[in-house]
Parts: sequence; structure tokens; C-alpha cells
Amino acid sequence: MDKIRLGTLLVVGVLVVQTLATLVWSVDATLTGIALAFNAVAAVSTALFVRRGGRAAWAVAAWCAGFFGWHVVGIGELAGWWTTGLDAVFLVASSYQLSVVYQAVLATASGFAVHLLAPRRSAPGV
Repeated sequence: MDKIRLGTLLVVGVLVVQTLATLVWSVDATLTGIALAFNAVAAVSTALFVRRGGRAAWAVAAWCAGFFGWHVVGIGELAGWWTTGLDAVFLVASSYQLSVVYQAVLATASGFAVHLLAPRRSAPGV
């Protein structure tokens, strides 16, 4: 499996898991709407990326970088490294342990997707 296909599968996986978690464990209607809107736009970007044969990977990599940052903020909030006031947003099923695992898995998947999809330039002479 090539890196573009694997990166795309990671993006789709993150979007599906985030959307389901948002719908099942939402604490606020406004935040649910915002989360669903972000996920929908990211899904459209990913679909366009796939349709164009893997060109313009930077757009999907940018969405993944945003998802990575969001889940890292969630891990930091749950670990008590910083306080954002969004601790209820990062809780999954009111379980601290499940929430930490959820945030860590999605941060890792998003991070790998960025790594796989970020455009690279080859070194001179390679």
C-alpha cells in the first residue's frame, strides 16, 4: 500500500471516529455543530483529493495537522498540563481513561496522516 492511500485511509478513519464520537458524546449543541461542520469540510477536501488522484495533498495534510493539534490540546487538558476550559469537550463517555486513549489514538493517526500526505521535495541528486 502506498503512502498516499494509507494517509487517506487514516484521514477517513479519523473523520469517521470523530464524527461518531461527536454525535454520541456531545456536551453542547453549538460545539457539536462546529465539530460536524469542520468534519464535513475535511471530508469534502479528502474526497476532492482522492478524486484528483492525490494532487494538492497539502490541503488534506493541513486538515490533519489541525486535527492533530486539537487532540494534543485534548491530551494536555486531560493530563492537567494546561487549562483551556474545554475539559468537558474532551471527555468521551464521561470516562477519563477512555478519553485519554481516544485523544492519543486520534492524535497519533492524524500525525501519521500529516507525515504521509505532506508534500516532499527530493534532495538534489536523488
